[in-house]
Amino acid sequence: PEEIGRRALAVNASDCAAMGAAPRFALLSLLVPPTLAVAVLDGIYAGLRAEAARYGIAIVGGNVARDPEHLILDITLLGLGSRDHLLRRDGARPGDALLVTGTLGAAAAGLRLLDDPALAARLAPEVCAPLLAAQRTPVARVAAGQWLARHGATAALDISDGLAADLAHLCAASGVGAMIEVAAFPILPATRVLATASDSAASDLALFGGEDYELLFTAPADQAAAITVALPAATGTPATVIGTITAEPAIMRVDDGRGTALVARGWDHLHTADR
Repeated sequence: PEEIGRRALAVNASDCAAMGAAPRFALLSLLVPPTLAVAVLDGIYAGLRAEAARYGIAIVGGNVARDPEHLILDITLLGLGSRDHLLRRDGARPGDALLVTGTLGAAAAGLRLLDDPALAARLAPEVCAPLLAAQRTPVARVAAGQWLARHGATAALDISDGLAADLAHLCAASGVGAMIEVAAFPILPATRVLATASDSAASDLALFGGEDYELLFTAPADQAAAITVALPAATGTPATVIGTITAEPAIMRVDDGRGTALVARGWDHLHTADR
């Protein structure tokens, strides 16, 4: 239950992080079935309070109602940011570098472990632990987003629907394309171990899995190297250059020197079979 509370607030804080804003005020709406144990509700609120303290969020109100069957938790989160230093999706320009914070694919790997207990049983605990944590308790890159908004990032969004899908959103908003280098993807060793064990490609987990809640952002090419040094020094969050923004409105992936069109496949909230 505590993980549910933490995750619910963190994924909302990630939206503020993607704009370089500071999350401040949360409103919670709960639909609670009559059979739900009070201890479960207490655990959810403990997680909410812990995550709120981490990001400096005040839980200022909300509503509780009854649902005959399901527990539903909905959060509205308000953030504050400088009008002159807010990151949007439409600021990428041809020639910009494309970067991501953290690592890619770990949350999707964690979901596979939860969906396939037999697979989890075959892997060492030290492999499973970081992958399950990435899925259950993602970390919103709030400090990194605020730093990037003040230090040269031109566009950003968080990776919730999958790198391929979210990159397509950024490119569409900015009227540009992109070329990404698959070999440059920052992928945890544990994610690669799981991919091998499940006969899949780690790059596919990174591209299409989603729920990493890392920041995908662009910056002038001549500033990218400096950002990869200064961002972790300032916030503890690493960043990696994974590609380049192009004028041609198409997204290409480069594998072993060969470029192919990237299908913008990922999570679609209105057509869930499209994952």
